[in-house]
Amino acid sequence: MSEISTKPYMLRAIYEWCTDSGYTPYLAVKVDASTTVPMEYVKKGEIVLNISFGATSGLKMDNDSIRFHARFGGVSREIYVPVNNVMAIYANENGQGMAFEPQLGFAESPAEQETSAPAPVLAAVPAPAAEAKSEAPSAPDDDNEPPKKGGRPTLTRIK
Repeated sequence: MSEISTKPYMLRAIYEWCTDSGYTPYLAVKVDASTTVPMEYVKKGEIVLNISFGATSGLKMDNDSIRFHARFGGVSREIYVPVNNVMAIYANENGQGMAFEPQLGFAESPAEQETSAPAPVLAAVPAPAAEAKSEAPSAPDDDNEPPKKGGRPTLTRIK
């Protein structure tokens, strides 16, 4: 019998510690064919996801995968991350957490588990120029641009 990995248990423990401490849990993920994430937010084959209660819907952290729904640019997206692809979980406010070595290629995506047919490949569709400039990404950028100020949305009346 193979030994059970401690990684999913550690992920759940750090997530619980973050929420109990009032911190925002973030997940750093190595993106490959087995992950289902918005590709337009992937930088250098990686994505950072806010997995706090307020940012997700239906969060389920199993021994083999992490699934939830999250909004990106105002659109709800289904997220699927194999536990093997998780590189780190940490509190955004202070950086405390735990890093892992991603073990790519060991988990199947939900589509591969349900059928033996090849899974469809998703590609990012470029947004129109006006929309791309008005929407701020949910994940942190690796660019040198300063972060945009958050706050409540405002309505501007144009006459």
